[in-house]
Amino acid sequence: MKNTGFKLGYIILLTVIILLNTVACNSTTSNSGELEIDNTEELDLEEQEEQVVIRLAGGDYGLPSPYLHYPRGPGGYKMQLVFDSLLEKDEKGIIPWMAKDWESSEDGLEYIFTINDNIKWHDGKPLKMEDIKFSFEYFEKHPPAWNPVTIDGKTIVDKIEILDENKIKFIMTEKKATALEVLGYARILPKHIWEEVEDPQAFDTDQALIGCGPYQLKSYNKEHGSYEFVAFKEYWGPKQRVDKIQYLPISDKVLAFENNEIDLIEVGTDLLGRYENNSQFNISENPGFWGYRIIFNMEREPIFKEKEVRQGIAHGIDQEEMIEKVARGAAIIASPGYLPKDHIWYNSKVKSYPFDIELAREKLGNKVYSFELLIGNSNDEVRIAELMKISLEKAGVQINIKSIDSKARDSAINSGDYEIVLTGHGGWGSDADILRGRYASSKSDGKSASGNTILGYENQEIQTLAQQQLRELDINKRKDMIFELQELIAEEIPFLPLYNTTGHMVYSPNKYDGWMYMYDHHSLDHSKLSYLQRK
Repeated sequence: MKNTGFKLGYIILLTVIILLNTVACNSTTSNSGELEIDNTEELDLEEQEEQVVIRLAGGDYGLPSPYLHYPRGPGGYKMQLVFDSLLEKDEKGIIPWMAKDWESSEDGLEYIFTINDNIKWHDGKPLKMEDIKFSFEYFEKHPPAWNPVTIDGKTIVDKIEILDENKIKFIMTEKKATALEVLGYARILPKHIWEEVEDPQAFDTDQALIGCGPYQLKSYNKEHGSYEFVAFKEYWGPKQRVDKIQYLPISDKVLAFENNEIDLIEVGTDLLGRYENNSQFNISENPGFWGYRIIFNMEREPIFKEKEVRQGIAHGIDQEEMIEKVARGAAIIASPGYLPKDHIWYNSKVKSYPFDIELAREKLGNKVYSFELLIGNSNDEVRIAELMKISLEKAGVQINIKSIDSKARDSAINSGDYEIVLTGHGGWGSDADILRGRYASSKSDGKSASGNTILGYENQEIQTLAQQQLRELDINKRKDMIFELQELIAEEIPFLPLYNTTGHMVYSPNKYDGWMYMYDHHSLDHSKLSYLQRK
């Protein structure tokens, strides 16, 4: 594998580290959010030059423990470099991981996992079945930021039995179509460390970063949003193709990419011409599993409970204009049934809401309304809001835009402090049970940056069908239910999906060519398999 330009990149990295003035901290995160852990042996310069180092654009997404990373994707996927799970995801679906195989009973109430041998924690201690059992019991008491072992706040596991030194059985409270994914994707914790931790939200020492995943956190600077992950030499699984993954503070990503300071970039269609027909670059088109939507707070504004008002607002927004002017063509109109066009169970026959001012006025009863739209402070959100304001004003809806810090906006979503809110997030390619989570969930599972409930809204038909699909183990029957559910949702339009971004990822295969998408996700760099050897 070639490593063109690494010496220059190494000098640049050293310069960045000096500028960051990172303060070493042996066991705790400092007040400035800096953390440095000595997880690697010292290497001479020649050995370091032989290593494969991937550099990516940084940004603060919290400490990558199961409890302290931010709930948005970049935070969770960094955490998953450090902490492994029983199963993983590749391009086609769920695959064996810590568990080399599994079996389930016909009634869906029992799952037995056979665990690989010789799995070690980063501190050198062996993984035991007690660690797996403990992790699920701990998550039930203390839901993590991602991958809770509950549905609607209720545990799905009734009992856990250790069968032998590498087999463990889960007995479920009731059958769930998503049980395998819930069990398989929960992160596993070392019992010998976490059994004494009473408040995981306050646990930020280096011990909180001991997992059994392929990478260890070497350093983290909250202020600059920089991270360095290093390969765990005694990792039980596929050998790492990448020795170090570094997230660096970057102001201009395109310039940084073209100066070989970072190794992967996402661009819109307007910049594709710089990289097309050039053998130095590979271009991959992202699936539309990241998107924007607006959520109506029906508790705060009861008028949103009227379906005609929601439909009128939908007809009064020009989504194609947003795609052209904000996404620069790198997006698709979102489905009113929520599941996007690239989803394996997308229903193309749902009701649509084309931009039509006259129809919007008619649906709104030719009345004038005024609402506050809460948005984050990103340039794209500001531009989306401005376009919404212009088009909706023609339909008789006055929009007052309130822009705040994006993290504060996410907090406002969870607290219900908004009338209408604009949010953008990933996860649109997830298992179709996301429809229940979005439209028929009475309680959010864990933390959420995107809002898992619609305040003040309840539809019994949607609720019933959403629960039925969750209990249906026949895949064809469940798919039919999901298609029907999308049609009901599109008719009701409880919130309005705007568009799903596509975009393109550009990289140099001469530097590194191991990138891959997970089957349900939109970003190459988020998959830990992108950094490991493949069969």
